[in-house]
Amino acid sequence: MKKSFYFLFIAFSVFLVGCSHTEIPTDSSLPDREPTSGKLSETILNAQLKDINSQKIFTINDFNGKPILLESFAVWCPVCTKQQGKIKELHEEIGDSVVSISLDTDSNEDEEKVREHLQRNKFDWYYAISPAELTKELIEEFGTSVINAPQAPVILICQDQSAKMLGRGVKSVSELKEAINSCS
Repeated sequence: MKKSFYFLFIAFSVFLVGCSHTEIPTDSSLPDREPTSGKLSETILNAQLKDINSQKIFTINDFNGKPILLESFAVWCPVCTKQQGKIKELHEEIGDSVVSISLDTDSNEDEEKVREHLQRNKFDWYYAISPAELTKELIEEFGTSVINAPQAPVILICQDQSAKMLGRGVKSVSELKEAINSCS
């Protein structure tokens, strides 16, 4: 009986690891550290992104002078959807005084999966698939937690293009507003 239990436990563990959707790079050159804050690189600011809603190309730099919430997510992540719900509430309260950009960093997802997620949840801000180069640059700047979807990673980019990663977990509307106000 004990052998059966251990076999099932090991088999289930292998199954869970094999079904994991988040690919976290194992390259030792990538930092595994706490996120930092500072000016964003030109690579991040000027990466060409395609908005899944409008199909138009944009860059983060296009919104220079406005605060930006840059969220990393995956459609399979319920914590991400909850954070996006808070972002939606934020926009209902303050309108377009802040730009929201949600980047899908799961290499297993495509535009159609993201589009279905947007339609199902009635999200209407900028959504894009993160190009591999941009994802790598975000990791170099903020550490691997920036692509750990269940941590609900959100980067606040202020009007002067300084940036900081907001705390782990779902940020409430009041926490988001407080962070945005800290840009002033």
